[in-house]
Amino acid sequence: MKNQELTLVHHLGELRKRLIITLLTFIVCLFGSFIFVQDIYEWLIRDFHRDLAVLGPTDILRIYFMISGVSAFALTIPIAAHQTWLFVKPGLTKKEQKIALAYIPGFFTLFVAGLSFGYFVLYPIVLNFLLSLSKGQFETMFTAEKYFKFIINLTLPFGLLFEIPLIAMFLTSIGVINPKFLSKARRISYFLLTLIAIFITPPDIMSDLLVIGPLFILYEFSVTLSKIVYRNKIKKQQSDHTIIPMKKTS
Repeated sequence: MKNQELTLVHHLGELRKRLIITLLTFIVCLFGSFIFVQDIYEWLIRDFHRDLAVLGPTDILRIYFMISGVSAFALTIPIAAHQTWLFVKPGLTKKEQKIALAYIPGFFTLFVAGLSFGYFVLYPIVLNFLLSLSKGQFETMFTAEKYFKFIINLTLPFGLLFEIPLIAMFLTSIGVINPKFLSKARRISYFLLTLIAIFITPPDIMSDLLVIGPLFILYEFSVTLSKIVYRNKIKKQQSDHTIIPMKKTS
């Protein structure tokens, strides 16, 4: 009983250490991003040829912290993934440790890919569609806060959702899930992804469809990758258990 308590205390202490390192990394990245926040701001509005309004002096600071926070979150992803790996490492086999470590760069890469897809592909389509609805009908005026919230709502979720294929591959490689499980869960997964799409997009059917389509494709891509990993895993297990007959000596 005493050994179990010591083990629990050790795990909690290790978890606390990893969380503190991750939090400190986020704070450092937050301050670093805030130093260059005006440059980031100018880059984000470079193709938006409209004036952005603020409703009060504090809105400017809120917007800068919003931009800095998202930038810091993106920069903290690889560190957070590495700290997570260090925490679970003692409970993994040597093979599982190598597999987990190999996935860390992929998490950051896919997160950036998701942000890029949301910002460069989805955002202009949705924005132009919404502006076309008001053309000749309304005089549109954007506040900076709502504009950047609109960008974040379309980009940040995709940064996280693009991790799904890598997570599916990793969980398949260590035996937590398999392609059969993902195929059986397709209906409920589609339903949840549809809810996510409705939640993160403006309240119109066209925007919902523009997001739902890529999310469904992403899930099917995850199933395909899981099948490949599972098939290779089975082949390797079969080859490892193959008994090579010894040659008879004359």
